Amino acid sequence: MNPDLDALKPYPFERLAALKADVTPPAGLAPISLTIGEPQHAPYAAALEALQAHRADFARYPATAGDPALRQAIAGWARQRFHLSGLDADTQVLPVNGTREALFAFVQAALDRTRPAKVAMPNPFYQIYEGATLLAGGEPYYLDCSAENGFRPDVDAVPADVWRQVQIVFLCSPGNPTGAVTPLAEFQRLIELADEHDFLIASDECYSELYLDEASPPPGLLEACAALGRHDYRRCLVFHSLSKRSNLPGLRSGFVAGDAGVIASFRRYRTYHGCAMALPVQHASIAAWSDEAHVRANRDAYREKFDAVTRILAPVMAFPTPEASFYLWPAVPGGDDVGFTRELLRHANVGVLPGSYMGRPAADDGMGRAGTNGANPGSGRLRLALVAEPRATAEAARRLRDFIERRL
Repeated sequence: MNPDLDALKPYPFERLAALKADVTPPAGLAPISLTIGEPQHAPYAAALEALQAHRADFARYPATAGDPALRQAIAGWARQRFHLSGLDADTQVLPVNGTREALFAFVQAALDRTRPAKVAMPNPFYQIYEGATLLAGGEPYYLDCSAENGFRPDVDAVPADVWRQVQIVFLCSPGNPTGAVTPLAEFQRLIELADEHDFLIASDECYSELYLDEASPPPGLLEACAALGRHDYRRCLVFHSLSKRSNLPGLRSGFVAGDAGVIASFRRYRTYHGCAMALPVQHASIAAWSDEAHVRANRDAYREKFDAVTRILAPVMAFPTPEASFYLWPAVPGGDDVGFTRELLRHANVGVLPGSYMGRPAADDGMGRAGTNGANPGSGRLRLALVAEPRATAEAARRLRDFIERRL
């Protein structure tokens, strides 16, 4: 077996399952889970109808590059959403089977293990960034995201000698688990550094359409490129998905867009990888990328939940003001996120994810980090995924508040 498999850390939900294995929740309370970021809103109906209407196309092999109509639909959406003067559907867009698969595969294709191969990533983070790096023979370099820097990576804290070893930088905006949004100027600063030190930027933007202020959608990496007049998107790739935008996590549909040279190499890799998107899924995806009304309705539903939950929890928990995504990132009274998670399940039958399960302390890190005091930046916090229906989400928040007030 690949010896790099032994370097993989347990996945957060494996650790969570072990943590709660011997916990017996109260029988009189129905379970409510705020753990997994799986949307529970209704999936976009027109996409499901398109999937059904084209079911006979499951009998045909799809092309790795995807159907031209899908690439055009994606390019049209991205140009409008991010104010791009151009995005070539043939050379700068590649459909993928969800961002998780694409993020992992991209690192395998892009990392050159014949030279120093650090991959910088936010900390705490989506664990695919780290796992993909380790299995590609690279070394994670953690960019701590703490309250002091607005829960965003401080790229100027990275020493120049480290940048010279970095081949890929992952960003996640809006952030998982923090919900923080990267400003346009910070994207542009990272582009400057990429030019100076010759690395690729991979911006995970799968939460970009879930934002609380309808007048202020989160900017993206390609938008930052366009504002600089950089229409070739050199060294830059973005990853988008229908999972959160259209409540279609099981469809496994997304796209990668940006630097045409990198896209061409990634497409070549994927030809051998054997992961082309099924044709009925492509038709469903065209329907979803072509409609914004259902996305606005989805944002309205999340705003309703954020309003209810923040009103309930603000008197007893401190958390950054939500900007985007569907996560809340509160500090735990007392600071013990793991113990708090167990006791909350035991007494209130509400499932949450300890923030420390999504981060790395210095002791786990043998390769260094930026912006740290040596602690795990996820410690002492919880990730609450506000994905259930509004009534259940508000009930979970009330139980959480009652649990805290009884402990004080």
